[in-house]
Amino acid sequence: MRLSRYFLPVLKENPAEAQIVSHRYMLRAGMIKQQQAGIYSWLPLGFKVLKRIEQIVHEEQIRAGHIPLLMPTLQPADLWRESGRYDAYGEEMLRITDRHKREMLYGPTNEEMITDIFRSHVESYKSLPLTLYHIQWKFRDEVRPRFGVMRGREFLMKDGYNFDVDKPSALHAYNRHMVSYLRTYERMGLQAIPMRADSGPIGGDDTHEFLVLASTGESEVFYDSAITDLKFGDRTVDYDNWDECADIVKEWTTPYARTDETHDPALFEAIPEARRKTSRGIEVGQVFYFGTKYSEPMKAFVVNDKGERVPVHMGSHGIGVSRLLGAIIEASHDEKGIIWPEGVTPFHCGIVNLKQGDPAADAASAALEAALIAKGLDPLYDDRDERAGAKFATMDLIGLPWRITVGPRGLAAGKVELTSRRTGISEEMSPDDAVAKVVGIYAGL
Repeated sequence: MRLSRYFLPVLKENPAEAQIVSHRYMLRAGMIKQQQAGIYSWLPLGFKVLKRIEQIVHEEQIRAGHIPLLMPTLQPADLWRESGRYDAYGEEMLRITDRHKREMLYGPTNEEMITDIFRSHVESYKSLPLTLYHIQWKFRDEVRPRFGVMRGREFLMKDGYNFDVDKPSALHAYNRHMVSYLRTYERMGLQAIPMRADSGPIGGDDTHEFLVLASTGESEVFYDSAITDLKFGDRTVDYDNWDECADIVKEWTTPYARTDETHDPALFEAIPEARRKTSRGIEVGQVFYFGTKYSEPMKAFVVNDKGERVPVHMGSHGIGVSRLLGAIIEASHDEKGIIWPEGVTPFHCGIVNLKQGDPAADAASAALEAALIAKGLDPLYDDRDERAGAKFATMDLIGLPWRITVGPRGLAAGKVELTSRRTGISEEMSPDDAVAKVVGIYAGL
């Protein structure tokens, strides 16, 4: 993509309404535009990151054996009355009446609708286990939306739902989701710590939140620093192996890590003092097991291997896709702008032409662009007739992990400059070597 042809409305000044880093940089980098409190248009740069995050979520869900579908944003109120949640959910739910006086709602979550789909089509335990998920826009009418996409009213979320014949099977689904989430977050360059949490209006006794440590987090968290040394890495997982999944979950949930809602001071004090840590955390996902909370009132039954009709055991599992953009920026930025991890960057590499209009510099920059595209990468070539400082400032602000700088002086020696956004370290090398190095970095992802 040529920057002269792209829509990138960057701002030089910090917007007055932006209180935290992620909101400030997302507005300044031209990623979003507020349409109303807590509701945003996603401009091209922000939309590219959103789709990259969404793709990673899809890949890891499918890897774990989960099946995608798509449910509507609007839901009939009668389904929620069956479960008993319609009146209990509170003012966060946006209630709507259509022209035929039918009561509806803009879904904040989908437990009722997915249970209705299940009960309409599944009758036997032989169809289990089954996990269905979708990535869809949700709406919760927050009384005070703030912090940009971190606490908006409209947000994009992956929510998945497992159906199992009994509790042990459902707890394996719970473990399977936790493992898949560990892989998902690491691919995005995040360390998201599973913490014992409160179930809130979803319900159920077993639940963990995934939190990213950041000073701007909404939750106070208490944890054993040993958990921050854990890495999932590139290990392979058999998601059908109950013991393997359970062992991974045990590895990640044995060190103490809890939000303020479930904090146990006595257990925390038992940790060696040097490892006792407190911080703030940003919630980016949660897993729940809630048994028959929805299947019993909504009559979602299957015939088990004994010929008995029993309610299915269920859980729900969510990842805040749009919220993740804010969390990644909060965890990865400096005073110049965003620093995208390679897994979610909107463009793989920036190309800066220091002397636009110079035949040699123009030709070399275009050749670099073509070579990266030929290798399956997506570069952003700054071909504007701007001074070098302005081009560098734009690249630093939007946070592309790698930048290739092209100028007449370097080209005279057969060199370009490759710079890491994260470390600031630059290396001079041939254009071919610069392309090879960038390609090699992304080949390992």
